[in-house]
Amino acid sequence: MTNRHTKILETLTRNQKMEVTTLAEMLEVSQVTVRKDLDQLEERGLIRREHGYACLDGTDDIGKRMAFHYDIKKRIARAAVSMVEDGETIMIESGSCCALLAEELADRKKDVTIVTNSVFIANHVRFASTVKVILLGGYYQGESQVLVGPMTRKSAEIFFSDKFFIGADGFMEHFGFTGNNHQRTQTVQDLAEQARQIIVLTESEKFLHKGVVGLVRSESINTVYTDEGIPLEIETLLREKNVNICKVAEAGE
Repeated sequence: MTNRHTKILETLTRNQKMEVTTLAEMLEVSQVTVRKDLDQLEERGLIRREHGYACLDGTDDIGKRMAFHYDIKKRIARAAVSMVEDGETIMIESGSCCALLAEELADRKKDVTIVTNSVFIANHVRFASTVKVILLGGYYQGESQVLVGPMTRKSAEIFFSDKFFIGADGFMEHFGFTGNNHQRTQTVQDLAEQARQIIVLTESEKFLHKGVVGLVRSESINTVYTDEGIPLEIETLLREKNVNICKVAEAGE
């Protein structure tokens, strides 16, 4: 993804909807160039095109969440891919950092099998010959493009993975990582029973939010990939619980 693509995503995250002419003026390029950029971003499910406009919509749309802090999330995913070996089978739950991890795996690894409950992730890497995707069954939540519920748990019972990569919506010091959707949170807990290591991928801003449902306790986490903005007191708390903290540098460092 080009630097111009990143600027478009960040701009749409702030404004939700912008005219193509306005984007072209802001980026100092032609409208033809912007339209090509928008076509590429739409193909990846990151934005939606309307006549003369580009926009992000849907309160829980994963393309919208990927666009928010895209650069940070991409660097987190790029760092986390080092944990995966060629030929390995891993589990990935739904989430924007997780979707970018799948993208990095497709670009950088060979013969990796991804077990996931995310229809978005399965679709996102569908053309990659370097990864295989096993999509778990379940009740389909259309807006977030994720499968949840008892059928998802049952589907996952036949798999075991050394590594399970998850995202988070928030954090509470007395508990750990939290989510905002009860069904998705329960599904993460069910899938976690099938993995030896749980790895959290999240930008540091999430540590400032509490979430509404307990996701995974801190002591159950093996590694957290985040950025340098993680609050020191939370980093200290996690390290005291023997959680490995991997922080990506700011852009340009």
